[in-house]
Amino acid sequence: MKHFRILAAAMALLTGVLAGCSGGSSPSGPSSPASSAAGSFPATVQTYFGDVTIESAPQRIVTLGWGDAETVLELGGQPVGASDWLAFGGDGVGPWAAGRYTTSPTILGTTDPSYEQIAALDPDLILDVKGSGDQERHDRLAEIATTVGVPDADSLNYLTSTEKQLSTIAAALGVPEKGRQLQSELDTAISDAANADWRGRTVSVAALTSTGWGAYIDGDARLELLKRLGFVQNPRIAALPVSGTGFSVSLSTEQLGELDADLVVAFPIYVDASQLTGDAAWQAIPAVGAGHGVVVDGDLSNAFSLGTVGSIEYALQNLAPRIGEALGS
Repeated sequence: MKHFRILAAAMALLTGVLAGCSGGSSPSGPSSPASSAAGSFPATVQTYFGDVTIESAPQRIVTLGWGDAETVLELGGQPVGASDWLAFGGDGVGPWAAGRYTTSPTILGTTDPSYEQIAALDPDLILDVKGSGDQERHDRLAEIATTVGVPDADSLNYLTSTEKQLSTIAAALGVPEKGRQLQSELDTAISDAANADWRGRTVSVAALTSTGWGAYIDGDARLELLKRLGFVQNPRIAALPVSGTGFSVSLSTEQLGELDADLVVAFPIYVDASQLTGDAAWQAIPAVGAGHGVVVDGDLSNAFSLGTVGSIEYALQNLAPRIGEALGS
């Protein structure tokens, strides 16, 4: 799973805001009728780069942002090209979205995609909604086809929320009502999964990579989901200096005790889960010793991280029971 290192690298690309339209025209090419979601057009979408107008239903959609492809699929569209941020392989989506493609997409790069490869797909709409917000990247994409980037300044550096990602892409596909429907269903699922005993209890969300430990702070999709389930962020983690990603803090082994909270959720990135659970500093955290630590890996870790409607629903089904077990609730 790509996260801390990918996003830290992407942060270096960020530049200032451009006022104006991100529209562009794509080369003419063969259409793929199944790739578009039937909607109402023209549709205007508000973005960080200015309002973007999509004149007619897109037929060849390229999705580059974190989770953008799954969101298009959830809304009834069929991307012809997509970035596989979490290295799922195959169609580049998690098991919760398996079988949604009628034709497999071309898998594209993530932080450094080939613009030539993108152009060769003859897209009429490019979505980079949960992305870095890098000006140069956006401008180059807009030269290829009409491009919808991050929604606003608060969404820079991969901080587009689930709700903003869903509403922005739904607007671009001309199906805003479908987006609202999916959001309502997700809100209900989160509410149903919440437990009154969790309300107001503190939580830390951490990850171990090959380079060390880190913890997530406000703005990160994982922490935001737990907050919606009633938890509050561990104030000691919130007080630490923010790292280059903008939504995480680095932790030395000596600082790992700062993770202590009513609940600690952790996952490995590019290391085996046993390396995390076998870490003496992890085992020394009082909450972990008391059985209030939850380690997620594999599909659950990816679902917890992706932040799409389908992945969140998968995470709720599989993570909420484990939280209940850890807290005896």
